[in-house]
Amino acid sequence: MTVDRPPRNDVNPMHGTLAPSPWILRWSHLVPAGGTVLDAACGAGRHMGWFAQLGHKVTGVDRDAEALAVAAGAGRTVQADIENGPWPFAGETFDAVVVTNYLWRPLWPALLGSLAPGGVLLYETFAEGNETVGKPSRPDFLLRNGELLELCRGLRIVAYEDGFLDAPPRFVQRVAAVRTGPADGRARHRLQIESAIPE
Repeated sequence: MTVDRPPRNDVNPMHGTLAPSPWILRWSHLVPAGGTVLDAACGAGRHMGWFAQLGHKVTGVDRDAEALAVAAGAGRTVQADIENGPWPFAGETFDAVVVTNYLWRPLWPALLGSLAPGGVLLYETFAEGNETVGKPSRPDFLLRNGELLELCRGLRIVAYEDGFLDAPPRFVQRVAAVRTGPADGRARHRLQIESAIPE
């Protein structure tokens, strides 16, 4: 007897998993309700889809037209080479900027400049040590110790991690940070417990 199975929507043969990063899921509540979200180097739009489901207006940018065709179902897509061309969002700000598995340091001023007041930066990518377990392995593509903390010096850091993850084995650095101003006082950025505290 043949059992029909629903089509898999968590894997794309070209772009890997379409499941959102647990880090992004964990901190997405920091984005203001109905806010605008920019997914930089969005690929097939796994995070665009997540934020669209939450009711956000999403924009994704990538140079890969085929990946953007997949992402287009979640929101606005912009095809651009953000490493070699002009920043396509000059003068535009977003309530959140999301970056995962991507590192191009010259782009950092544009990413930070795209954060609206109260905007959230959710960033996660590979870090030093990854060269011992796989790719990427070039220093150009690996964050140095504490580098995301340096990047977010002018933001309020809500959460930061730097360590090793399994399945697949990788070293990562990740941050959730908010652009606050003097009038914001001591805003309450609710923390999320990712797993039970061991006894």
